[in-house]
Amino acid sequence: MAISDDTQAPRPSLSDRVYAWRTALLGSRAFQRAAARAPFAARVARKDGEALFDLVAGFVHSQVLRAFVDLDLAARLAHRPKRAEELALEAGLPPERMRVLCQAAASLNLMQRRRDGRFALGRLGAALPGIPGLAQMIAHHDVLYRDLSDARDFFTDGSKTELAEFWPYVFGATGAVSADTAETYSELMAQSQTLVAEEALRVVDLRGVKTLLDVGGGTGAFLTAAGLAHPDLQLHLFDLPVVADGAAARFARSGLTERATITGGNFRTDAIPAGADAISLVRVLYDHSDDTVRMLLAKAHAALADGGRLIVAEPMSGGARPVRSTDAYFAVYCMAMRTGRVRSAEEIAKLLTEVGFSGAAQVRTSRPFITSVVTARKS
Repeated sequence: MAISDDTQAPRPSLSDRVYAWRTALLGSRAFQRAAARAPFAARVARKDGEALFDLVAGFVHSQVLRAFVDLDLAARLAHRPKRAEELALEAGLPPERMRVLCQAAASLNLMQRRRDGRFALGRLGAALPGIPGLAQMIAHHDVLYRDLSDARDFFTDGSKTELAEFWPYVFGATGAVSADTAETYSELMAQSQTLVAEEALRVVDLRGVKTLLDVGGGTGAFLTAAGLAHPDLQLHLFDLPVVADGAAARFARSGLTERATITGGNFRTDAIPAGADAISLVRVLYDHSDDTVRMLLAKAHAALADGGRLIVAEPMSGGARPVRSTDAYFAVYCMAMRTGRVRSAEEIAKLLTEVGFSGAAQVRTSRPFITSVVTARKS
């Protein structure tokens, strides 16, 4: 006796049937061969093929970049082009291997090959030293690459990652953090926050703000940039004492000591200092879970003066329109850190509204791969 199945799958919609047809067509070897003979289709197929090959070769490209940084080739070529043999002698590499590296770096625009056979810096290679924190970021990525070496295991579980141990500062936020660990973390964050500050301060108007409180501000890189841009602005930094202690020297070097207040504390267990009419959270939220973020935002709301502003600056997911720099990089990086996640501007705005903020809105930046910005007010 046959048993009827009342749980039949719903009939696919027209759009789903068109999608399935298109996917099967594009994946057909016969279609690929035919497309290669048609001029327009051939250009599209070639472009798609090149894009797929770039994805396959991406890891090798990243390792060429890592070698370029590790061997300090930007500095070695800063004053004149050199032959691969000369660079090999300086860097202690076999000449034939240096030639392969130089050719690879030239293909990626890190270097240029001259007609006389010498190698010079390409546009990207020449720009790299001028981007704060980039070389340090590249240098530590071997940790992330090891975590991703078994991609299926990483996305299936990922409960043990080396990157999580590389940044114990985040995990140690509820306990003791060594001075060396804090210094390592803070220096890299300070370097990268220079770019974040440039981008955020370009789009956020701080005119009329009397006191800016930067929560989780590390050694004060963001506040220093804000203070130099706004001579009447009072600065207040709040972070773990072992981290915040390094801010005094930075403020002193920039002549901001008289305008700067430093408060050591832990936003998980301590109240956020009250009275500021603007609070900034720069690359803070994506380090933490939703529950921790809600708690932090609620504390910020309580600390702000009425009518005060909250400024969130960090890389954000594209949400309904995925963004390569955040959804295919920062989101994976955060997953490897195992502490937080990359959120879209809409998600952050929703969290802000939940804890009592109003008017939460994204402020567009020109370089979202560095940071995006969301602002809100305490009504």
